[in-house]
Amino acid sequence: MSLVSFAGLSAGARRPAIRLAVAVSVALAASTAFAQVSRSANVPPPQDTPYPGTIALHVDASDTRQGIFRVHETIPVQAGKLTLLFPQWIPGEHSPSGPVDMLAGLDVTANGKSLKWVRDEYDVYAFHLDVPAGVSSIDVNFQFLSSRGEGSAEMTDRMLDLEWNKMALYPAGHFSRDITFKPSVTLPGGWKFGTALETASTSGNTTTFKPVPFNTLVDSPMYAGLYFNRVDLNPGGKAPVHLDVVADAPKYLVMSPEQLKVHRALVTQAVKLFGSHHYDHYDFLFSLSDQLGGNGLEHHQSSEDGMGPDYFTAWADNAPNRDLLAHEYVHSWNGKFRRPADLWTPNFNVPMGDSLLWVYEGQTQYWGFVLTARSGMWTPEQFRDALAMVAANYDRNRPGFDWRTMEDTTNDATAAHRAGLPYRSWQMSEEYYSAGQMMWLAVDAKIRALTHDSKSLDDFARAFFGVDNGSFVTRTYTFDDVVAALNGVAKYDWTSYLHSFVDERQPPLLDGVKGSGWKLVYTDKESPYEKQYESRPESPRHIFNFTWSIGMTLTKKGQVNDVRWNGPAFKAGVSTGATLVAVNGEAYSSDVLKNAITAAKDSKSPIRLLFKYQGAVRTVPVDYHGGLQYPHLVRVAGTPDYLSQIIAARK
Repeated sequence: MSLVSFAGLSAGARRPAIRLAVAVSVALAASTAFAQVSRSANVPPPQDTPYPGTIALHVDASDTRQGIFRVHETIPVQAGKLTLLFPQWIPGEHSPSGPVDMLAGLDVTANGKSLKWVRDEYDVYAFHLDVPAGVSSIDVNFQFLSSRGEGSAEMTDRMLDLEWNKMALYPAGHFSRDITFKPSVTLPGGWKFGTALETASTSGNTTTFKPVPFNTLVDSPMYAGLYFNRVDLNPGGKAPVHLDVVADAPKYLVMSPEQLKVHRALVTQAVKLFGSHHYDHYDFLFSLSDQLGGNGLEHHQSSEDGMGPDYFTAWADNAPNRDLLAHEYVHSWNGKFRRPADLWTPNFNVPMGDSLLWVYEGQTQYWGFVLTARSGMWTPEQFRDALAMVAANYDRNRPGFDWRTMEDTTNDATAAHRAGLPYRSWQMSEEYYSAGQMMWLAVDAKIRALTHDSKSLDDFARAFFGVDNGSFVTRTYTFDDVVAALNGVAKYDWTSYLHSFVDERQPPLLDGVKGSGWKLVYTDKESPYEKQYESRPESPRHIFNFTWSIGMTLTKKGQVNDVRWNGPAFKAGVSTGATLVAVNGEAYSSDVLKNAITAAKDSKSPIRLLFKYQGAVRTVPVDYHGGLQYPHLVRVAGTPDYLSQIIAARK
C-alpha cells in the first residue's frame, strides 16, 4: 500500500479454476507456519480443505445516491454449527482494519425461514448460527454502508470502488483459497467498469464473473463509473496492461500523447527491471476525483489508485504523488508474488506479521521513485527534489529515532490503524516506507561501490523478485533469504549492514545520498517540485511546509498538522491542531509567514504567532532566526554519480 509520495491476488482471471486455486497458494509455506491460536475457541481454525459447493455472491451497487451496497449470498451448507467471518486482515493494509462496523441489516434465512445468529463473544468479526437438519443452503443478506465524507466515499454519484472483502461473509474452518465464489454485480445504467475478474455473462446492468477462490476475489476489486476510459499501456504485449480511468467529468479522461508515452514507459521499465511478470493481465484501476476514497492498494493483477480530477489536465503542476502508479505496480512483484513469510495467512481472520515491511514497502517505495523517473513521469530534477524532501525528513524531522527503530515502526499500522498522529516527528509513523527507501538507496550505492559499478540493486530485483517468470505461485521469504540474495549479487556482511538500519536507533539514513555522489543542502528557495504542494490550494493533499525552519506544517486552512519535536515552534509551545490566525499582528497567509521568517534573520525579536486553540486565542513568540529552509541535492565533485545512473531509463 502506498503512502502517496511522502511519506492484492487477482491471479486467474484468464485461467481454469484449478490453476487459479494453485496459483494463489504459497507453495513454500510449511503447514506449521500457521499454527496460530484462534481469537475465540468458538471460531474453527482454518484448514487446507475444500469447502463443498460454490457460494453465489451478488452485490447491488446501483444506489449511488445513498451510498449503499446491498449484498445477497447463497451459501451451500450442512446441518450443524456454522461460523461466518467478515474479513478482518486485508492484504496490503497491514492491520486488522476490515470495516465490520459498516455492515448492517444482517439477515440469514433457510427455506424462507429466519435463522438466529449470534456474534462471537470475543471476536466481533465472527457470526455463529445453527443450520437445521434438511437445509442445504442459506441466504445471507446485509448492507455495506460506504462512507459519505469528502475524500473518503467509496461510492459517489459518478463512480465507485467495490472491494469484495467488504461485500462477503465466508465460512470459517477453511483456507480462503479453498472456498469458491461466483460473484456478480449490478451497476447504475450506462456505467462501465475495470477489474481483474473475468466476465462470464452480462444481462442488462448486471455482470456475472467466472467463479474464483475467495482470496482471488478479495484481490480483484472493481472501479466503475459513469465516465470511463480504458487505455492500453502494453500494446502487442503477451500480458496486457490497461489503465482503467474513472473521472468526475469526461474532460478529465483525456490523455496527451506525451502522457500516454510515459505511462507506457512505466510498464516497459518495470518489466525490464524485474525481467519477468507474474500476471496474465494487469489493470491500473485509477480514479480522478477528490471525492472517492480508499485509493492506493496493491493487488497481484490490479491496483486501486486515485488522484485529483486534474491529474492529466494540469499535468505540469502535478508532479508530487505521481509515483503512486509505479509504487502499486511494483507490488505485483514485491508483496504479492514475493511476500514476507509472516504476512502470508490462510484466511483473512488470522493475524498477519509485519516484521519485513521494510522490504515489502521500503523497497517498493524505492523502486516507485526510480521507475517514475526512468519512465519519464518525473524529470531527473523532480526525482532529486522529491528525494531531497524525503532525505530532509531523516536529517531534521525524525527525532523519534532517538527511542524507536525502523523495525518497531512496522507495528504502526496495527497500533495506530493509520490514524493521524499529533506529533509524528516524535511518535513516527510507518517509517519502513521512506526510511526503508533511504536504506535501499544506500544498499544500491554500496553494491555499486563493492562491484566497481558492475552490479546494482537492479540485479537483486531481478534475482529476488523476477524469478519464475509467468508463475502465480506466491513465494515467501525471510530475513535470511534477503541476505542470501544480496550476497548472490555482491559478497558483504549484509546481515550487519541491514541490522544497522533496521534494528538500531538513529540509523545512517543519509548514507545513500552521500554514497551515490550527492549531498543534502538547504537554501531559502523552494524547489519547483516542493512549490507544487503550495500552488494547489484546492487540493486536499496540500500543505504548507515549514518543517525545516520553524518546525511545523500547516493545512490550507492554517491548521497545524504537525510540529517538529524540540523544534523552534515546539519549544515555544505550539501544539498540533491549533489554527494560525495572525503573524506579527498581520492576518495569516503562507506568504505573510514566509516574509516574517525571512525578516527574523536580521532581527533579534521573536516571530509572534497568534493561534486559536481549544476555544481560546493566544500569542506564541517563536525565537527563530535561521530564515527559510528548503532541501535540495547537489553533486559532490570527484565522486561517481550513481544517482543519475540509477534513474537512467533501461534500454
